[in-house]
Amino acid sequence: MKKVVLTGDRPSGPLHLGHYVGSLLSRLDLQETLEQFVMIADVQALTDNYENPKKVSSNILQVAIDYLSVGIDPAKTAICIQSMIPEIAELTQFYLNLVTWNRLKHNPTVKQEIVQKGFEDSVPAGFMIYPVSQAADITFVRATVVPVGEDQLPMIEQTNEIVRKFNRIYNTDVLLEAEALLPKCPRLPGIDGKAKMSKSLGNGIYLKDSADELFKKIKQMYTDPSHLRVEDPGKVEGNMVFTYLDVFAKDKAKVEELKAHYQRGGLGDMTVKKYLMEVLNEILLPIRERRAELEKDIGYVIDVLKQGTQKARERGEETISLVKSAMSICHEKQLLAHPSDFL
Repeated sequence: MKKVVLTGDRPSGPLHLGHYVGSLLSRLDLQETLEQFVMIADVQALTDNYENPKKVSSNILQVAIDYLSVGIDPAKTAICIQSMIPEIAELTQFYLNLVTWNRLKHNPTVKQEIVQKGFEDSVPAGFMIYPVSQAADITFVRATVVPVGEDQLPMIEQTNEIVRKFNRIYNTDVLLEAEALLPKCPRLPGIDGKAKMSKSLGNGIYLKDSADELFKKIKQMYTDPSHLRVEDPGKVEGNMVFTYLDVFAKDKAKVEELKAHYQRGGLGDMTVKKYLMEVLNEILLPIRERRAELEKDIGYVIDVLKQGTQKARERGEETISLVKSAMSICHEKQLLAHPSDFL
């Protein structure tokens, strides 16, 4: 049997170049060899956007279009919407009994994000238990491979703790442990060089950006503040233009030549930025063109989501049936076939 991959994104904003190199490219590879489910995690997005649900719902189709624009193939990858799969919520409820509140409080990822989001003592319970919800996301399709960043490794660890505890308590092997798949590319910083790309920070280059928007953002990129004149020697370390060229430029020899020229002086920032514009526009142009086609055929995008969600639900129904059988909980198939089990 093929290994099963579960991955996805919160639809809290458009996808950007960080998503492209951090996850989207790997999904294109994974769909060729593994069974892949890509989830638009709208329920999880609500854990810190509950007061503005429109922000989440309005981005579902946009994220789906981004997926299709970069080449995710619905014939090979099931693109599904989290809130349309009730089996995930049901599994979450069962798993909550297997996790202590103290364990959730000490999950490193949760602790870090509580600080980042400024919750302090007002942490929503839904946010606090999202490691359990994520365990349900992974196990409802019985995924064995989960692409994540290093900051998410504690989430996979907690998922596997739940899996082992469930299988031990209910004397079964229904649930499978998952393996974390780390990205090949390190996290891409924002154009300001200060943090990861984020819509709230306004430091991202999005897959849907026009050529004009792209160039405007590249012109704003953080370089070397001490490189005041063209003839001045410049630093390439921490210079976002060179950071992006290292990631995206195919001609590595040319990048090294530019670095050497910049460091000895005589190379202006705008010359290097124009080259980065060429490099990024070559990548984004076909995505932009495909996106324009898809925006004219929203019916097709909706059909892709319906079919992908249906496939995910069918897998979830299989899993919840196995889980309930292991737990000796009444469920429709068993009740109809073996009513004596509940007498």
